[in-house]
Amino acid sequence: MLDFLKNFRWLLDLLDIGLVAFIIYRIILLIKGTRAVQMLLGLAVILIVYVASQLGGLYTLHWLLDNFLSSIILVIVVLFQNDIRRALIHVGRNPFFADLSYKEETEVMEELVKACVSMANKRIGALIVIERETGLKDFLEVGVEIDAKVSSDLITSIFLPFSPIHDGALVIQQGRLKRAGCFLPLSQNPDISKTLGTRHRAAIGLTELVDAVAIVVSEETGKISVVVGGRITRDLDSTSLKRVLKRLLEPRLSKKKK
Repeated sequence: MLDFLKNFRWLLDLLDIGLVAFIIYRIILLIKGTRAVQMLLGLAVILIVYVASQLGGLYTLHWLLDNFLSSIILVIVVLFQNDIRRALIHVGRNPFFADLSYKEETEVMEELVKACVSMANKRIGALIVIERETGLKDFLEVGVEIDAKVSSDLITSIFLPFSPIHDGALVIQQGRLKRAGCFLPLSQNPDISKTLGTRHRAAIGLTELVDAVAIVVSEETGKISVVVGGRITRDLDSTSLKRVLKRLLEPRLSKKKK
């Protein structure tokens, strides 16, 4: 009986180590390429200075850092609130193509790419947000309800300069055009290029908070960009745009084909 309990303890220890390793791995994936990495490096430097002040007898500095680090949990919550929120809301699942067949998924993708390329050629500015796993209900309070099938002609007409809702964002949920003229939060990231306009900043700001995919068409340059997780991929043509959207929105297509 004693031998069994010892072996069982080893299994629990392995499970414990495995869970901790998995959590750390997921955290690294979550903050990779974001400002959170820089903040973590800053905290690491503070921790090193704290240890050095203790070993070197710098009592005043050590006292200041000791008081600061005593509230480290609160500091982490404040600094990483967006990343923590994004991690927590991933608990709920809301796949983009949840209720669509493979044929319908392909049609939605084709119409979306066709609309973006057409607007880019005509220098029509556009901001299209595609919901993935995280719901966008908090950002749909302002806007006009549409609930229509995805159509390149309809998308283009929404963003024509004389349209009353062309300035806001068009939101696509579960493969349908749900709402237009939506206002999105602008990013406060100081590292964003000064050449990017309001649409690009809104796309970055939203995707810093949720896992949505944002497509931006610049009316100044006619360039197409895709924004995910606060990171922007610019100067896409029809082929590269389709490839990027398939990678981001159709993770299960290969399984359905099989």
